[in-house]
Amino acid sequence: MTIKEQPKPPRFRIIANILLAVSGLFLLLNLFLPNLFTSGPAGVPYSLFIHQVQEGEVSRVSVGQNQIRYQLKTENAEPGAVFVTTPIFDLELPKLLESKGVEFAAAPPPKTNWLTTVVGWVIPPLIFVAIWQFFIARSGGGGSQGVLSIGKSKAKVYVEGDAAKITFTDVAGVEEAKTELVEIVDFLKTPTRFTQIGARIPKGVLLVGPPGTGKTLLAKAVAGEAGVPFFSISGSEFVELFVGVGSSRVRDLFEQAKKQAPCIVFIDELDAIGKSRSSNGFYGGNDEREQTLNQLLTEMDGFAVGDATVIVLAATNRPETLDPALLRPGRFDRQVLVDRPDLSGREAILKIHAQKVKLGDDVNLKAIATRTPGFAGADLANLVNEAALLAARNQRPTVAQEDFAEAIERVVAGLEKKSRVLNETEKKIVAYHEVGHAMVGALTTGNGRVEKISIIPRGMAALGYTLQLPTEDRFLMNEAELRGQIATLLGGRSAEEIVFNSITTGASNDLQRATDLAERMVTTYGMSKVLGPLAYQQGQQAMFLGNGAPNPRRAVSEDTAKAIDSEVKEIVDIAHKQALEILTQNRDLLEAIATQLLETEVIEGEKLHNLLSQVQPLPAAA
Repeated sequence: MTIKEQPKPPRFRIIANILLAVSGLFLLLNLFLPNLFTSGPAGVPYSLFIHQVQEGEVSRVSVGQNQIRYQLKTENAEPGAVFVTTPIFDLELPKLLESKGVEFAAAPPPKTNWLTTVVGWVIPPLIFVAIWQFFIARSGGGGSQGVLSIGKSKAKVYVEGDAAKITFTDVAGVEEAKTELVEIVDFLKTPTRFTQIGARIPKGVLLVGPPGTGKTLLAKAVAGEAGVPFFSISGSEFVELFVGVGSSRVRDLFEQAKKQAPCIVFIDELDAIGKSRSSNGFYGGNDEREQTLNQLLTEMDGFAVGDATVIVLAATNRPETLDPALLRPGRFDRQVLVDRPDLSGREAILKIHAQKVKLGDDVNLKAIATRTPGFAGADLANLVNEAALLAARNQRPTVAQEDFAEAIERVVAGLEKKSRVLNETEKKIVAYHEVGHAMVGALTTGNGRVEKISIIPRGMAALGYTLQLPTEDRFLMNEAELRGQIATLLGGRSAEEIVFNSITTGASNDLQRATDLAERMVTTYGMSKVLGPLAYQQGQQAMFLGNGAPNPRRAVSEDTAKAIDSEVKEIVDIAHKQALEILTQNRDLLEAIATQLLETEVIEGEKLHNLLSQVQPLPAAA
């Protein structure tokens, strides 16, 4: 697919602009420097003029408001020579001229040139329009057509060209979404197969999912498979400074689409214009965004009338904010979830991106996919690129497995901070802290396999880290596994208590995550025998950004709030006690692993697995 280029401005428009600029310059020079292009009469001081009058040398005088023009007698100057002086307020001048017999009169009004008059009336408005057009074009509303194109759609039109088009073979990891969209392609290719039995293709398909999962890529693949024009525009491009521009651009977009039907209109980031009209906190508003949304609703209701086959695809990662009128049948009939890929999907995505780099013989894409749970398609593409950059930095001809391992750690934990040097005391505390995490995590359920322990600072605040990777994709967790995760989070702090008999600020993030998890167990998952199977958090729709505000707690009584806090504290206290008991029972192993970590700074792989396999479980309760 290639982008259809916008036509260049015609040559006559360029020539007209040049002529307009030259005429404006000429007008300005004529107004402010009227004598620039003409040579006027010689100017003399007013005192000399009076002296010449008194001596009888002046023959004729023309008195004007701004200047006095006069001629001398033939014996005193060349015939026809005219002199000019600047007048001053002198009431005695007429009497002096009359007494000397000088012919004098008031100067006639200046003759006006019709060309100068026309230029003076026409050129200034044209200059004003040209300046306005320039600023409109600079602000993004004009383009090559200036003011007249401010209400035109800014959509990019992709048409089938010589460049390699995007098809479904370029998309992996979202097989269910691809299956849903294949039907759209079939309708665009063979519409009679559907219309003969009375079927109606969905007018709109909404792609929802986290950022980076391939929503835009899927839309382009649909256009590439169907071989039809593809209009692509972002929701933010509809709304402009001027009122009414958004709705005008919506109308223009669908008018262009109808002319090139069958085609696909893709609106990215639909939530920019499709937010619920009641989200502003008041009703009856009439702002620009609401007008744009109303026009979009109208177009989606009426544009498919007749033979014009126009299908609207839209993408958003905030479906919970969209107006209900957009989501009703007849507009966006289908909502297709484009979620993060599973293990097989991640492997398929890695195979596609790995075709662009030179891989070494030791690269195992399945192992890489296993170590990257929760990665979206864009994350995996970035991972392959980071690994290739690391291989080039190390002057290797191919990308090795260790490059991928380092790239994963860069993405998960951040860059190594080799310049951040810890003193011996801090280094020792960090070593015991991380070993505490690893030993408790190796013995409790609900945690991934511990793959690496490091006391090399990474990222913004991590002085060390313990890398745990799941052995399989998990979608459900039971209460015992959640309690095991909390105990693992408290393992670092517990190790500090046992070894140093004190605690540091290094466990602040662990405490925050442990408390949040315990609160969700009580208020969201109903894992409390005291409070029972009740949810004390407000329900919410799917949120894919992951950084939204936590759900507000329902209105509860003071006694219930105290019970919630008590249950959360009890869960954390039990997990803390479990971590302390595990590390106390395995104190010798804790010392041995920490000593070795202080020497090598990193322990990983089979060596780490062998050490953690020696952790003794707690004796069963009688």
